[in-house]
Amino acid sequence: MSKRFFLFAALACFLLPGCGGEDLADAVAGSEGPLVIYPDYKEVTIPPNIAPLNYRYAMKEVRNAQTTFTVDGRSVTIRGAEVTWPVRKWKTFLADAAGKTIRVEASATVRGEPVTDAWNIEVSEDPIDGYLTYRLIEPSYQMWNEVSIEERCLETFDEITICDHQHTENACMNCHVHGQQRGDYSLYYIRGPRGGAILNKEGNLRKLTLNAPGMLSGTVYGELHPSGRFGVFSTNVIIPGFHTMAGNRMEVYDTASDLTVADFDNNVMVNVPHVARADAWETFPCFSADGSSVYYCVADTLSLPEQIAEVRYSLVRAPFDGTSGRIGEQVDTVWNGPAHQASACHPKASPDGRWLLFTVSDYGTFPLFHTESTLNLVDLRTGEVRPLDEVKGDKSDTYHSWSSNGRWFVFASKRGDGMYGKPYFSHLDESGRATKPFVLPQKSPRFYDNTFKSFNIPDLGRASTGMTVRDARRMFKSPSESFAQADMGK
Repeated sequence: MSKRFFLFAALACFLLPGCGGEDLADAVAGSEGPLVIYPDYKEVTIPPNIAPLNYRYAMKEVRNAQTTFTVDGRSVTIRGAEVTWPVRKWKTFLADAAGKTIRVEASATVRGEPVTDAWNIEVSEDPIDGYLTYRLIEPSYQMWNEVSIEERCLETFDEITICDHQHTENACMNCHVHGQQRGDYSLYYIRGPRGGAILNKEGNLRKLTLNAPGMLSGTVYGELHPSGRFGVFSTNVIIPGFHTMAGNRMEVYDTASDLTVADFDNNVMVNVPHVARADAWETFPCFSADGSSVYYCVADTLSLPEQIAEVRYSLVRAPFDGTSGRIGEQVDTVWNGPAHQASACHPKASPDGRWLLFTVSDYGTFPLFHTESTLNLVDLRTGEVRPLDEVKGDKSDTYHSWSSNGRWFVFASKRGDGMYGKPYFSHLDESGRATKPFVLPQKSPRFYDNTFKSFNIPDLGRASTGMTVRDARRMFKSPSESFAQADMGK
């Protein structure tokens, strides 16, 4: 083994939580204030149907901790350095607090000194969709085959596995997305020779080969049309690369990418030449709320990897014909990447048709390892685009999804440790102002200290998909439906 490997191993041991017996209490990215709590649930706005905000006092030598939650004169007191609620008791308390402010008052002895603190929790009247799906994956490129797709009930701590590597011969899987936040309309991929796109439509599961002659590859990124008939996707030739510069880990980029539309009813791929140009890279398509438009990202082709730092994607919009599945030729620029010296990816339109979120990085098309990646908001009524500074973290913010009422969104953020992506939620009011994000609540206040997986591509749904690992195993072993090419360019 090389000396470089031993140095890497030593550094990894030094950086990993708990690898030398050091107390993590002073190292977590907790709250501000006299009493530090982790996760940070101070001064947040929450939905009236979220699981208990369990947390701990993240300081050494905390004794005699007492926390009182009050709303409308009714109080609940919890004693101990770990503040945990029984789910039923929390639900009752939270139901009474909808549209109101919870006052939290805390006291403890820290290193022998008395300390007090207080903060508010705002409870919105707007509920959030009750289910969240995400891929659990190692936060690096080495362990791509030890992954799973999970579904979590946001009102409790109940979680089920939709698909995992143990039931699919260690195949990679990714990108579970709901159509219009419906539980009975969704899609995810199992990759590899026996894989396919698993489409769930009204509980009927189909395994599809979303590929046809003339396409660059099978489909990669995409979204489902409100009608249930179509899906819009990119086809990408994806290359991973490694940085030699300090502070950067790796880069993932496309050497080619096009757009295509899958017609699920007729098993054809609708390939349109003007969105499959050789002189441009098109990727990350999504539908408008009513399905009449497609938003996607596009960049001029350059020589890669030499010019990777100059690759900047713009956000554009084109009309979509819900009868033929054709993407129209009129392409309007929503946000110009080169003009902003930045790059757009992952557009998602809100279900009410008012807003669109997308991620902005300095360059490229894979913001996961770009610490500067932030969320931007488009007002679709006025065309105004602004960075969502209210939710900005100190590391990458990516992979967002909307709740069906257009009032809540979730995104994956590596804030804090810079390694593990976690789901954060924020409320958006009618004027487009977002609230301080809060992380997905867990039953144990120490969950995030002891979990070494990233929550990848969080996606909100109104109901459970009803899918299990048994379905994944059955579909993995089933034959895949083939798709033919329907060239609409002539």
